[in-house]
Amino acid sequence: MARELGLNRRTVSKYARASTWQEVVRRPPRKPSTLDPYLGYLQQRWDEGQHSAKILHEELQAKGYLGHYQRVKMAVAPLRRGLPLDEPRERPPSPREAARWITTHPHRRTPHINDRLPRLLGHCPELRTADDLVRRFSDMLDDHDATSLPEWLDDLANTGLIPLTGLARALREDRHAVAQGITSPYSSGVNEGRITDVKVQKRLMAGRAGVPLLRHRVVLIAHLRRRYADRPIASPR
Repeated sequence: MARELGLNRRTVSKYARASTWQEVVRRPPRKPSTLDPYLGYLQQRWDEGQHSAKILHEELQAKGYLGHYQRVKMAVAPLRRGLPLDEPRERPPSPREAARWITTHPHRRTPHINDRLPRLLGHCPELRTADDLVRRFSDMLDDHDATSLPEWLDDLANTGLIPLTGLARALREDRHAVAQGITSPYSSGVNEGRITDVKVQKRLMAGRAGVPLLRHRVVLIAHLRRRYADRPIASPR
C-alpha cells in the first residue's frame, strides 16, 4: 500500500491500525474554559432529551455559569453530529519533560507530575522500563551499595533499546569506577562544575579577549558560587 500510494510505511500503518477516523485526525489541545466544569451536566441533559442550547444555557446560568450563550451552542454542536463533547486535552510531554519527570526523585515531584507520569508510563512500555532502571540505580546511590550493579547492567543491556544498550556497554568499561562512585561518600561533582565553568567561559570569550580577562571572569564566578553556597537556605513558608 505504501509503495502504491507513495506514502511512508509508518503513515500507512497508522491508518491501517485505526478503528475510527478520530484516531488519525490531529487536533491541537484545547485550552480550558469556564464551561468545562459543566460539561458533565450538559452531557446528562442531552442524554435526557434536552437539545435546546438556549434552555441549556439558562439552566447553566442557574448553576452559576457566567459564560455566553454562544459558548454553550458551540459546545453542544458535536453532540448534534453524533460526536462526543470536545473536552480539554492535555498536551503530551516533550521528550525532555518526560526525561525530567523520570529522573526526578518521587518525593520532589509535583502533584501534577505524579498524576501524569503513571498514565504516560502506562502508554509506553519502553518508558516504563527506563523508569524502573532509573529507580533501581537511584536506590543504589541512596544506599551506597553497588552489589546489584552487575545485575542492573545486564538488565540495561537486555532492554533492546539502542541508547540504553550503548550506555550499558560504556558503564561496563568503567564498572570499577562506577561502583566506587556509588559506594564512596565523596563526589567529584564540585570539581566537574568548576571545569564546566572554565569551558563555558572559554567558549564565550574565544577570540574576544586575552588570558587576563578570562582568568578574571573565572575567579569572579568561583567567588560568586562560594558566596551563594554559603548563604543559608530560607525555610518554606
